[in-house]
Amino acid sequence: MGQTRRRSSSQTELFPVPPQAAGPADAASPEQQFLRLMSHEMRTPLNGVIGMLGLLSRTRLDGAQRAYAEAAQKSAEHLLGLVNDLLDYARLEAEALEFDPAPVELEALVRGVAELLSPRAHDKGLEIVWSVAADAPDVVADEGRLRQILFNLAGNAVKFTDRGGVRLAVEGQMVEGRRGGAARARLVFIVDDTGPGVPAEARGRIFDEFGHADASDAARFDGAGLGLAVVRRLARAMGGTAVVEDRPDGPGARFRFEAEFPLAPDGAPRPRPLDGVTVAIRTPDPFVRRAAADQIEASGGRAARQAGITLVDHAGAEDGELASRPTQGQAIVLLRPSERDLIDRYRAGGFCGYLIKPLRPASLAERVLAAAGARRGLPVPHARPGEDDRVANVAFKGVRILLVEDNPVGALLAKTLLRREGCVVQSAADGQEALDATKAARFDLIFMDMRMPRLDGPSAARALRARGDQTPIVALTANAFAEDRLACLEAGMDDHLAKPLEADALRAALARWTNAANRAKVAAS
Repeated sequence: MGQTRRRSSSQTELFPVPPQAAGPADAASPEQQFLRLMSHEMRTPLNGVIGMLGLLSRTRLDGAQRAYAEAAQKSAEHLLGLVNDLLDYARLEAEALEFDPAPVELEALVRGVAELLSPRAHDKGLEIVWSVAADAPDVVADEGRLRQILFNLAGNAVKFTDRGGVRLAVEGQMVEGRRGGAARARLVFIVDDTGPGVPAEARGRIFDEFGHADASDAARFDGAGLGLAVVRRLARAMGGTAVVEDRPDGPGARFRFEAEFPLAPDGAPRPRPLDGVTVAIRTPDPFVRRAAADQIEASGGRAARQAGITLVDHAGAEDGELASRPTQGQAIVLLRPSERDLIDRYRAGGFCGYLIKPLRPASLAERVLAAAGARRGLPVPHARPGEDDRVANVAFKGVRILLVEDNPVGALLAKTLLRREGCVVQSAADGQEALDATKAARFDLIFMDMRMPRLDGPSAARALRARGDQTPIVALTANAFAEDRLACLEAGMDDHLAKPLEADALRAALARWTNAANRAKVAAS
């Protein structure tokens, strides 16, 4: 099975290549080519509109001007949601569904969806949490289709929930191989929310095209009512089911998608670094408590009411004051990314570390083990630099970027965002200019559009790799289909950012692909 190139042994694999890769774009049906073209042509101007309105909102505006800019941005984001839903649905109508199975790392999949939705949830004052049960093994499936199902379900939950939170979880159960076949697992993807719930009489139509639980929802909430219809079609095509029911442990709704999948080959059991470790959780939010306990127990530990190590949620602090530190043992504070400016205050208050919500099992285990070491008198850093790229204070001053983009508005937006991060940006209008630029100068990272005149992005990337240039390349494209991501990989690119560009996603790509040597140089400057 083909694999992506890895930059280091610790770098996670971004895009697994299916055993039988899809053919080139010109092998697609006329309907598929039309949808791909429409995706590009509609998302490209929306990238400019949403991005420029975002930049405008950061300038000095009076109250009325800011209200107008925010209203325009919300309308543009609404239009983008409609475009995405309509393209997804039209694509399902235009082709017989085909799947590209490959090993799927469940934790990375669920974490990615939760973190993508967390800014939207946090803006509404919601918590968003996730966990993967220890008995849910990695499987072979179409990762892009699974992500689409989970994103649609969780995005729908965030949209309809006004207070409380949204929880994403995966549970698993082994299934005996049929007639001596390979072992399989039945996975259950769960999305819980504390919203208004779905009345029993509406559950039969909520997965229908343009279906809503209430007729007034179409006017009150963004969207065309196609997201859940796409979920049902994909679920059935995978031999599974998608249902909605009451949340069993409180008000709200539970959406479930479940299906059977082959086990991933050579799947190693998940590590249990917290064996024998007990952790207490102090938070007013039951979703945060449940997710933290699930992640602790999936890592081999035990969640309890009292322990020598305590997770303390900043959300429990009153009137913006620091949450009280337990008088005994070690305390770790839980913060949202927007609360990162509180890290130094908590450190000064005696907390031994911090974790960013939604929690990540690897970071959770690392900080808990560090706290356990501190209890034994071992020296423990408060946090390693770059431990969590959602708050890492990574300086990009002086990082040399080649931006390859033919659309003037898109180029201006990307250049402005990159320069805000301190990058030195050189522009190229097409792939040929990029090849010429890389002959004349060295760059730390290349951001490259896919569709350009003269020489497109994939062709330019192949030419760079053919001459031995291994500079990381991140594709910037309004083509957001699975085969477009695959085309990036096949051309030798390393990563993929879909337009409209988001500042957080761009910053994360910088952190992921800027090499360590350059970071050290930047830090010393």
